Amino acid sequence: MAACSAPPPNPNPRAELPLKTVPVDLPRYMGKWYVIANIPYFGERGNVATYAEWVLRDDGRIDDHYVYRPGNFDAPYKRMTFLDTPVPGSGGGEWRVRLFWPITVAQLTLYVDPDYQVTLLGYPDKSLGWVFSRRPDMDNDTYRALLQRLDEMGYDTSRFRRVPQFPAQLGRQGFQSPGDKD
Repeated sequence: MAACSAPPPNPNPRAELPLKTVPVDLPRYMGKWYVIANIPYFGERGNVATYAEWVLRDDGRIDDHYVYRPGNFDAPYKRMTFLDTPVPGSGGGEWRVRLFWPITVAQLTLYVDPDYQVTLLGYPDKSLGWVFSRRPDMDNDTYRALLQRLDEMGYDTSRFRRVPQFPAQLGRQGFQSPGDKD
């Protein structure tokens, strides 16, 4: 996914710092997570009302459902489903996401709060990143604090855009625009 378009150079002086995953309690980590913000890849750009649903399978792998409305709140929901495999020895903090056979990408859990209400996910080269919450809304102070964490990890946080979860967020500063494919 990341190879489909080259990201701009990362101006963050900590850009070369390697990302470190955190361990997660996989059963507790499962469920619905709203996409509050991201550095979107082509399949996410312009989507609204997005969330992920993770379901732990008996074999230890994860059914990963990405649900979204393409372009506007009147559009019907669409769903993409991936198969994720936690990397042995990562404490559940690193997953291999199978987009389609044989293509897999890494997904790194960079932070999860003690109550499992917010989490930060990343991509090894920092070209992609996500802010997730159990709730579809997030106050600005919490959002800024999470961006600060990403900045400290070496992310170019100017590339993150909030994902509209409610129609009233459309057109607001810092939010993706529906139909925005750039």
